[in-house]
Amino acid sequence: MTVTKKRETCLFNDNAGACNYGVGIGVIAFLASIAFLAGEYLFEQMSSVKTRKHYVLADLGFSGFWAFLYFVGFCFLANTWQNSIDPPANVGVSNVKASIIFSFFSIFTWGGCAFFAFQRFRQGSDSAFAPAYEGDNGAMPGSTAYASFPGGADMGTGGYQSPPFGGTGGKGPTDYSTPNY
Repeated sequence: MTVTKKRETCLFNDNAGACNYGVGIGVIAFLASIAFLAGEYLFEQMSSVKTRKHYVLADLGFSGFWAFLYFVGFCFLANTWQNSIDPPANVGVSNVKASIIFSFFSIFTWGGCAFFAFQRFRQGSDSAFAPAYEGDNGAMPGSTAYASFPGGADMGTGGYQSPPFGGTGGKGPTDYSTPNY
């Protein structure tokens, strides 16, 4: 009785580098996307403009670089699969084709992330700290600016008004009498 050793082989033309490259960029991209999601959650709490700028630049640089790495991975995996022989009974062929397709789609996904990071970088720090609920006073219909102090330039010549609750010397209205107990 002979015992044959079975070893796992990469279906990409028996090239372990192709399998390791695809798995490596996929795992690192997953971990980085989790980190960037956490950064997006904490973005509003970043009080420093420099910190926000560094975060946006890191997002832009990583996303652009990873789109390039997925492009290289797509070309590498497609070329290696084209030169490989079909496995017996086509076992694992759909997995190989799915990894090539997903690396192709990841080019556009990471490229889109880089585009949105670039848009955020172009907005700059002016909009980074501007609350979304405040707008221009003149933009709302019927809104007017606040009046200045009494007698100011926008009040005219009328000037001073009598103080509120005044007129009786601080004793209250004259038709009120204290109750007898």
